This record gives sequence, C-alpha cells and structure tokens, in this order.
Amino acid sequence: MKISNAPNKETSQKSLQVAVGVIKNPSGQILISLRNDKLHQGGLWEFPGGKIEATETVEQALIRELKEELDITAQAATPLITINHQYPDLAVQLRVLSVERYDGEVKSCEGQPFLWLNPDDLVNYAFPAANRPIFAAARLPHYYAILDDADPALLLNNLMKMLDEGIKLIQARLKTLSVAAVERFLKQAYPLCKAHNAWLLLNSSVENAEGFDVDGLHLTSADLLACDKIPENKQWVAASCHNLDELRHAEKIGADFVVLAPVLPTPTHPEAEVLGWAQFAGLVAQTNLPVYALGGLVKSDVLTAREMGGQGIAGIRTFL
Repeated sequence: MKISNAPNKETSQKSLQVAVGVIKNPSGQILISLRNDKLHQGGLWEFPGGKIEATETVEQALIRELKEELDITAQAATPLITINHQYPDLAVQLRVLSVERYDGEVKSCEGQPFLWLNPDDLVNYAFPAANRPIFAAARLPHYYAILDDADPALLLNNLMKMLDEGIKLIQARLKTLSVAAVERFLKQAYPLCKAHNAWLLLNSSVENAEGFDVDGLHLTSADLLACDKIPENKQWVAASCHNLDELRHAEKIGADFVVLAPVLPTPTHPEAEVLGWAQFAGLVAQTNLPVYALGGLVKSDVLTAREMGGQGIAGIRTFL
C-alpha cells in the first residue's frame, strides 16, 4: 500500500481513499506485507492495497494495486468493512475488500517482505492503528445465529441444527433460564461448539455472564451503555445496537462487533419501527466495527447486508 509522506492538498479537506485487500489462500491464511520505512506509518505490517485514483472504483483500484505489488489478478473482491481513521497527520478511509479467488503466484514486485498468517495470529504483528478493526472482520463469519430459550426443551436440538448447518458463530440468549439451568446447558453446549470449530457467546442478561466458560460475551443495549470498558477475559465481546449513539459507544469501549436491528419487520414485533436497508447502510458507514444486520431476514439477505457494508446477518429462526 503506497502512501507517501508528501503533503496532499486533497487530504487536508477530506480523507485519503484507500483500497485494501484481505487476501486468503486456499488454506484460509491471510497475506500481510511490511511497509517501507520511508512511507507513512512505515515499518509496520499491513494488508495490501493503495490509493484509489479519481477515475477508479474501489475494485478497480485494488485489482491494479495487487497486480503491481504482488503480480496476482483478483477474480472476485467483495466488500468487507469500511474504516475511517484520523492519524495526527492524515485522515484515511480504508475501503476493505475480501479476495478469496485470484490468478497467479504471489511475489514481491516492489521488494517488500510478505507473510501468510493464520487469522488468529494477526494480533501478534504491529499494524497501523487504522488496520486493527480489519482483524475482527477478517476472522468473523457472515452468519451469526442466536440461540433463544423461548422453549428450553428445544435448546440442545436447535443448537445441533445450527451446528449441522455449518454455523460458526452462535449467541446463547438465555434470558428466562435460572443460573443453574444455564450452567447445565453450557456444560453440554460449549464442548459441542468446540467440536464443530464454532464460537459460543453468552448474552449478558444472564447473571454473572462474564464468569461462564465460553468464547465471548454479547452485551444487551442496556448493558452496553452501562459499560465504560469491555471485559478483558473474553475472546469476543459483541453488543446489540439500535442507533448511532449505541454504535459509537460500542466502538468507544472496544467491542469487537455489533448487531444492528431491526432492519426489516419481524413476525414477533410487527409494530416496531424498522431501519430499512438504506438507514442500515448509513449507520454502518459511521462505525469502524463489523456490523451484523438483524430483524426479519432470511439467509439469502446476507448478500444485501454485505453490499450495504455489513459483516453479514444475524437471526434466530433464520438458521432453524
């Protein structure tokens, strides 16, 4: 990604527009490269890409940069996340695309070192601050299933349905169970999720939710606003959001990702005011977090959610 230290009149008025590629090989590893010491944020690792020229789309800019830097031709590039970041000396907007199909063999055309990393290892390398929200987006799947306890007798059966569907990110929303019942269920559910390489998060409505042995915590909107920092002992911390204030607070306290709802009318709350896709996209554009759409969606809506800048979709019945 070539950004020089030379003054740029345009960047004093608006953000420098940059196309960024999260490139995955068939093994699921992600490509990173080392910035030249003489460039802005030099000496740090980054995801490949570069400045978007005035006549280019994001996709065109990324395809050109990947060919120039790595001698590969991207065959498909889909939106992943957009990040707005203000450095002390430069404002940037990173338009991040996921590239999982490309032609050619990766090589360093400009002499920069590069590495293939497992996604979980990204945190062990020094990146520019603007790049850090990409870590979560690169690791998270496009589906987030919510396991609801409306009928406790079906909990384990519904969990197995989700796992058999290949869902890798699940929230246990156990609002009506006693703490003892939650503990009994999680002793069965968590090993099942581990066996299917799926992450299990617990909704914060459970008493002492932070103390349970699961992969993460999902904050209700009320618990989100009551937090001034996220728990430090969880791999993932997510939050439920309904407006811009909640999104900004989630970003401020360091949440990893959020759910934004309701996007469309739902059978259980037909009278609720919905966001609609246009408002969803507008809110997503104002946060530097991966955002899942929730409310009245079906699995195929994942394509629309991603086109609107979201990470994917969340749902309860959607995955049953």
